[in-house]
Amino acid sequence: MRQRRGIIAIILIVICTAAAYTYWTSRPPELAPLYTYQVVNKYPHDPGAFTQGLVVQDGVFIEGTGLYGRSSIRYVEIETGNVLERVGLAPEYFGEGVTILDETIYQLTWKEHTGFTYDTGLQKTGEFSIPNEGWGLTTNGAQLIMSDGTATLSFIDPDTMNIVSTVSVTFEGEDVVRLNELEYIDGRVYANIWQTNRIAIIDPDNGNVVSWIDLTGIKNELDSTLGADVLNGIAYDPETEKLYVTGKLWPNLFEIQLVPK
Repeated sequence: MRQRRGIIAIILIVICTAAAYTYWTSRPPELAPLYTYQVVNKYPHDPGAFTQGLVVQDGVFIEGTGLYGRSSIRYVEIETGNVLERVGLAPEYFGEGVTILDETIYQLTWKEHTGFTYDTGLQKTGEFSIPNEGWGLTTNGAQLIMSDGTATLSFIDPDTMNIVSTVSVTFEGEDVVRLNELEYIDGRVYANIWQTNRIAIIDPDNGNVVSWIDLTGIKNELDSTLGADVLNGIAYDPETEKLYVTGKLWPNLFEIQLVPK
């Protein structure tokens, strides 16, 4: 009888653990504010662009794309999706996150431990080293903020390109891993969580996730889902207060409005 009770207890533990994992991966707990979305506008987007970085500058997108042999940095017209200017990376580099600070554009690479700098004409002006993988990149106006696929955000001095501090991103005491593309909006870091439909809104001072955005269903609004990869790409225009999202190899890009859920 005791052996049977022990087996039953083990089964219950396994079931409860599986249920907790399913709950966490399917949606964030309600203890933090949760937002869903409303599509305001849908725009064309290059379906061949493996979007790794996205930022608004002077009314156009600066977009960084990935994949070996296809990586690029480009200017893109928001309303039409037209590529206005494009510079390809050497085939041995897999492009990642991009941002702009003080008229210098920064682009990471994935596993090559290298980043590039460009002027606003997309002329390469230099290279810098990164100690880990490069994933997402944004700026708080004074420092660069980088993700590397873990739960860590690294803060980089743009003058020396050295990491000056790091913060671990957590929610309810648990690490939030797979931080991908980043955007800095009103003192918060917005981060795509790779292979999910979620964006974490992070307090960069302590790493706490203060709220979530649930974009479940937005992929179904694409003109075609054929070949479309995961959600990745957040851009915010502070002049118009417009928020944009897209994904890797998506034929569309969306302007969205957040809706409390």
